[in-house]
Amino acid sequence: MAANPQREVIIRVEDFTAAYNGQTVLEHVSFEVYAGEVFAILGGSGCGKSTLLKHMIGLYRPAAGRILIDGDDIAAAPAEKRLAMLRKFGVMYQSGALFGSMTLLENVSLPLEEFTDLPPEAIRLIALMKLQRVGLSGAADRMPSELSGGMQKRAAIARAMALDPQLLFLDELSAGLDPITSAGLDHLVLNVARSLKITFVVVTHELPSIFAIADRVIMLDKQEKRIIAMGSPQELSDHCGDPRVHQFFAREAPGEI
Repeated sequence: MAANPQREVIIRVEDFTAAYNGQTVLEHVSFEVYAGEVFAILGGSGCGKSTLLKHMIGLYRPAAGRILIDGDDIAAAPAEKRLAMLRKFGVMYQSGALFGSMTLLENVSLPLEEFTDLPPEAIRLIALMKLQRVGLSGAADRMPSELSGGMQKRAAIARAMALDPQLLFLDELSAGLDPITSAGLDHLVLNVARSLKITFVVVTHELPSIFAIADRVIMLDKQEKRIIAMGSPQELSDHCGDPRVHQFFAREAPGEI
């Protein structure tokens, strides 16, 4: 995909290949994410969505190709530079990954304690502000086990926002949630994206969320190990001629086409 001269590119994935134990999962994947957009990674189970995200946040090194965050290669960066890059983004994992022995306030405070020299009272105030931002101002002293799945996801987003990142990565935002709770999280993502000018990269297979929040999407395919479609959700739903894309958006089994 050619660069759009009108928009700032915040992530550039160049000829990326991912492999585990000699088994290729994705290959020759290239795309760009623009600053301020909500960008979704779609596809069926096992197509490499979460694998791609884990490489984008630097958990794994590409087997080939590069992933650039603000022009810097996250896998090749030296330790000090890499730490500075990691502070540019926050991550909400599929499970939420909250520490069960900590209150919500303590969970959200943790990145501030680890990566800043702020005094305890300032950390507390910032953490409370983040919880308020996601609609959990009254839950600061509660434990994760006391919360619903949707509230845990909100708390995880608050923690991901603790260091005021310019990028937020969300893995399966709506997985396992009822439609009303999912819609509330979609509204939260849009509100944060628009009001704080944060770029979101969201891994999802939930159609309502895709249409509600995504500006652009890519769709991965397990067999081809690559991107098979790119564009706005409406464009892919209405105009993409690939039967696999049609099946995904129409929620049809292969034999129904």
